[in-house]
Amino acid sequence: MSTPLLFDFTVDKSTRTVFVEKEFDAERSSVWDAFTKQEILDQWWAPKPLISKTKYMDFRVGGRRFYAMISPDGKELGWQRFDYTSITPQSNFKCHSVFTDEHETPILPGANWDLVFSDQHGITKVRISIFFESLDALEKMIEMGFREGFTTTLNELKVLLKTLNNRI
Repeated sequence: MSTPLLFDFTVDKSTRTVFVEKEFDAERSSVWDAFTKQEILDQWWAPKPLISKTKYMDFRVGGRRFYAMISPDGKELGWQRFDYTSITPQSNFKCHSVFTDEHETPILPGANWDLVFSDQHGITKVRISIFFESLDALEKMIEMGFREGFTTTLNELKVLLKTLNNRI
């Protein structure tokens, strides 16, 4: 009998922070690549039936990812930009995210993301802290279904990692 993999999603309004911990039955390098390579991100970074379509991505300090969420009928539902502020390969990266229009003009206040990757015995844990610039922005994200959407998205990654592992 295998041990269930950890998943925890906590909202702390007093610090305007969302904390997510998720374990994956995959090597750290595979999970790291899934979060940092455009061709893999676009396969899972959206709750189905939506897809993520990256316009450009430059994963380096000072670089950014700019992408849209696309509906099944091809309609762009919203744009988002991640500006990478710190990268320690295979263990941590930080970025600032903001919802924008198609010209990268911010629409809502953003959030600072801190992603920490660790592993033990082939299980990789990702700890994500998302600090929102305002309580209003955090509350809007929660109202928009961020918990449900991000949970579904992380489950998409779990399925993708299993598929990728089976190809090896």
